[in-house]
Amino acid sequence: MYRIEPDALNELIQSLQKERYTVIGPTLRGEAIVLDTITSASELPVGKTDEQSPAKYRLVDKAEKTFFGASVGPHSWKQFLFPPTLKIFSARKRGETFEVSEDIESPESSERYAFLGVRACDLSAIQIQDKVFGGGAYRDPAYLRLRHQAFIVAVNCTRAGGTCFCTSLRTGPRARVGFDLAITEVIDHGHYLLVEVGTDKGEAVLSSVTRRPAQDEEIEGAEHAIRAAAQLTGRSLEPDQTREILYSNTEHPRWDVVAQRCLSCANCTMVCPTCFCTNVEDVTDLTGSVADRVRKWDSCFTLDFSYIHGGSVRPSSRARYRHWITHKLASWVDQFGTTGCVGCGRCITWCPVGIDITEEFRVIRETYLLNARGKSST
Repeated sequence: MYRIEPDALNELIQSLQKERYTVIGPTLRGEAIVLDTITSASELPVGKTDEQSPAKYRLVDKAEKTFFGASVGPHSWKQFLFPPTLKIFSARKRGETFEVSEDIESPESSERYAFLGVRACDLSAIQIQDKVFGGGAYRDPAYLRLRHQAFIVAVNCTRAGGTCFCTSLRTGPRARVGFDLAITEVIDHGHYLLVEVGTDKGEAVLSSVTRRPAQDEEIEGAEHAIRAAAQLTGRSLEPDQTREILYSNTEHPRWDVVAQRCLSCANCTMVCPTCFCTNVEDVTDLTGSVADRVRKWDSCFTLDFSYIHGGSVRPSSRARYRHWITHKLASWVDQFGTTGCVGCGRCITWCPVGIDITEEFRVIRETYLLNARGKSST
């Protein structure tokens, strides 16, 4: 474990740039913190924090000039590893035949990204998507190409976000595995950053940054801040038996209640760091000589997503919300051995009507437990 001073964060960014990484980090845009290219620490949201609750997001100033004082915003790292639009192949007319060019190398797919400020929940989301796109018989070469080249600088949370519930899912607030470097920002008795090395690649990048070994009391200060964040998490989602609970409650009346509020706007799936629904479109130019097949983000909340001959399989908001939460917390376990939720809280914050996945599941879980107690007493 090393200690670096706030000014040395610029040295870290420069070290990554020397290794030909495009550095992506949290930065201010309008009234939100989003992920974008940065070239210096001054572009981070210095002195900013956020207030989040169902259907509410607001940035506020804080006295301490910290770099990572805000929790997750509407963006996730998914947009860089799993781009919203990706050309799959292109066909060009050559005389009487077509020449097909597969595995198109877009400018994005050749990038070497360094992600600065990856929260523990988002790090868990990346690891889940590793299973989705690289863990089975059918692998996504575009995702794996970007993923294998990525450098990850995690940031441990020292404050709880207003809608996060990572502690209950054991996905945060500490980053434990999967990072090259992990930073804990400490503002108790001074302002400094502790850096944990996770890989040889991380050690090599950090070697050019001004640093010194961390002292025991500095490490304990960081540990105390992380523990405090865990204790202040205001929501929870009990992961035990989610699969059995949801599979046995497909006709629970709560689905009708949530359907009266749900707009099927797809915000929850767009901001979710693990959702991966896509649609494939074929487009051609006006001359008919060039045709492209393009993959685009889609959502299971759209009516057309489940359309087959004769109509949509899930025609109602009730059916679509039930499918989303059941897939996220139940059938995802069957497919990938883990739930698809990491407790980041984005779906709660950015739902325009403030639907809370933890509250919806809590109601269904309580019914399940009440019925189970009733059966055991008879």
